[in-house]
Amino acid sequence: MDFAKAFTYVFDDEEWVKKVLIGGVLSLIPIVNLVTVGYWLKVLKNVAEGAAKPLPEWDDFGDYFVKGLMSMLASLIWAIPIILMGAATAAISALTGYDSAGTTNAAGPFVMCLWGMSCLSGIWGLFLGLVLPAAHAVYAVKGDFAAFFRLDEIKNYITANLGNYIIALLLFFAAQIIASFGVVLCFVGVAFTEFWSMLVGGHLLGQLHPASANSGPAGPADTAL
Repeated sequence: MDFAKAFTYVFDDEEWVKKVLIGGVLSLIPIVNLVTVGYWLKVLKNVAEGAAKPLPEWDDFGDYFVKGLMSMLASLIWAIPIILMGAATAAISALTGYDSAGTTNAAGPFVMCLWGMSCLSGIWGLFLGLVLPAAHAVYAVKGDFAAFFRLDEIKNYITANLGNYIIALLLFFAAQIIASFGVVLCFVGVAFTEFWSMLVGGHLLGQLHPASANSGPAGPADTAL
């Protein structure tokens, strides 16, 4: 993998200023900013398919918006366990009088239950941090909503080149940290640097796709994560 290329390829496009400017502006608008997620998925797909210039034109807002909406819905479905545990925690807290300061009128088992669900939510959150990028990568290339939940393909994508996948996630996170320095530009610049960091992540995840595709079909033991 060419990790460095992911950070610089944007600037190789002759129209990168216009494309990043449009993405940055759109990312500031609630709901409409789903378009930028769809654009990111298109970048990922272009890299996976070996496009010489991965940045697409901003010429299909409808498709980008639908893809972004599908991404949001899939992420919510994956997060259902956290949502349910959060609701259960709130309900138990209200019934037992357990508050954020740690005081409670409840018996020990109820407190242990609350702590247990909190720990499980944290574990599931870490799991999503590992799996969701791969699920998005599979969806970006396959294009059907069910790809978000095709566990064998998601596992194959992750394990085909596990070391590079972990590095890609860490670099994606690093790009987001770098992007946060856009705040020095009167809080507006951060929109454009955040959009750039998305494009970095799309390139990193797209590079991993050939390794996943060439690793062969999943066997019987690879049908679940």
